[in-house]
Amino acid sequence: MHRSASRFTRVLACAAVPVVLAVSGCSSDSGSGSGSDGDGGKQSGASSASSPSGKPTPTLEKAAFAKLPEPCKAIVQKTVDTLVPEAKDKDGTSAKSNDLTSRATCSWNGLDENGLKGSEYRWLAISMARYDSHETLGSGNKRAAEQYAKQVEAAKTAEGATGVKAEAAAGIGDEATTITSSAKKQVDFFNQTVVARTENVVITLDYNGASYEGMKAPDPAKLLQGAVAAAKEAAASVAAANK
Repeated sequence: MHRSASRFTRVLACAAVPVVLAVSGCSSDSGSGSGSDGDGGKQSGASSASSPSGKPTPTLEKAAFAKLPEPCKAIVQKTVDTLVPEAKDKDGTSAKSNDLTSRATCSWNGLDENGLKGSEYRWLAISMARYDSHETLGSGNKRAAEQYAKQVEAAKTAEGATGVKAEAAAGIGDEATTITSSAKKQVDFFNQTVVARTENVVITLDYNGASYEGMKAPDPAKLLQGAVAAAKEAAASVAAANK
């Protein structure tokens, strides 16, 4: 996927070739090192020119994590049952990936029907991306930090989102941000996104909910609390998968 930059080594070879010149004032060097040129006795040599002048390329730090956990097991079953009470598939639905060691996604959704009291819909999704150290692109941590910033910005500028609020979150990997928002569709949707980075892995977790048929709208604060708890589990699962 990435092209490694080639390293070039300059080699300068000098060969002394005896030459007899008939033109007055010109002479050749025998190559023994004892001769001199016509500019004041300075010896001809290329030893200084052949010495490397560049500094050695620094060694990139090895990426901390070499693989990702199974995405649908990155969050414990008890947490899934709490956040998505009536999930269609409690084991989650994973997205196809050409490389599960670098990209992994899983989601759960369900409608909890309570008869005349109304219904509650919940959707939970987790996406994980891992970055290796690359000679041209930089260390795995650096690349992950760049993607982390992009994911935060994407969540803040999501189409249709209103009342967006972003805050730093402690205790989730090396850095994390929560982004809360709402969207008006047929009903009010409240969405909570947690973007976190743990070493060279970026985790994006989305959790949203809505209520139907007279059911009281979900509490955004409780949705956020659940999203943060799930994100912490996901970050811990990355470290556990690499032990």
